[in-house]
Amino acid sequence: MKLTAIAVLLMLATPAVAQTSAHSDDAFISPSRPVATGKAPAMRAKLVKDTPDEKIYAIVFHKGDEALSGLTDFAIAHNIVDAHFTAIGAVSSATLAWLELSRKSYRRIAVGQQAEVVSLTGDIALFTDKPVVHMHAVLSKQDGSTVGGHVFELNINPTLEVFLTANNAPLKKKLDDVSGMKLIDPVQ
Repeated sequence: MKLTAIAVLLMLATPAVAQTSAHSDDAFISPSRPVATGKAPAMRAKLVKDTPDEKIYAIVFHKGDEALSGLTDFAIAHNIVDAHFTAIGAVSSATLAWLELSRKSYRRIAVGQQAEVVSLTGDIALFTDKPVVHMHAVLSKQDGSTVGGHVFELNINPTLEVFLTANNAPLKKKLDDVSGMKLIDPVQ
């Protein structure tokens, strides 16, 4: 009987705890948070098409690689000034986020389990002459439910297969004062 009463008290307290943590500062991620480099040591790439107008790469990540870091390193190493990409694969964990415009910040969505990357899309453009990777993902959990959002971290397990098309004409981003985001400006 005592165990049941404790369980009921814990269940009643859980929503209040969850609500408090959802509004704490660690629940938010700054859009200007720096991207770590060097976190995809097993990443490999192959140029699969090379024309005067574009290059297409197959980029494959392996267990333990972090995709945002790896794509950022790849863009820097290959002087990518404008690109778009898609990918599929699987992750052991991820940090996604949802833009809370009123705060000019992202609300963290932690995924702490193995999940399938059922959709990943993104682009690369320059901001202050450095490539910025912007990507969104939809992840499928074991029970088939999905979660999606802006990607801050994807920890790969066992693989992520990215097909990236790089264009020669640079696209640039500029800071949008209203949202606080770096947005592509096609007239620059």
